[in-house]
Amino acid sequence: MIARGKFSTRRKVLLGLVLVLLAVVAWLHFTGAAATRGLERKQMDWDNDGQVTMTEMLQSLYAVKVEITREGQRECRAYSWRGSTETLRVDCRTTMQAAPKP
Repeated sequence: MIARGKFSTRRKVLLGLVLVLLAVVAWLHFTGAAATRGLERKQMDWDNDGQVTMTEMLQSLYAVKVEITREGQRECRAYSWRGSTETLRVDCRTTMQAAPKP
């Protein structure tokens, strides 16, 4: 009688694929990719023509990075091309936080 492993070859391949995809998403988030920072589709209009194309959505994965800065209750997100200091857009918002308890 031959003892079989717990996972079939198909399940091992699927598990490997899921782990690779998880590693890619983690790397994109670590490097500041715009797509992993909670953007809506309408916010991915990088050339400001009023239309979001598939190319612009893909650019949010590999070409556009986000730098988040906080000053008190104000949070700003600066979008720029990777490898460039040129800023595409800056979005700022004021966030309300509960007062710390004494």
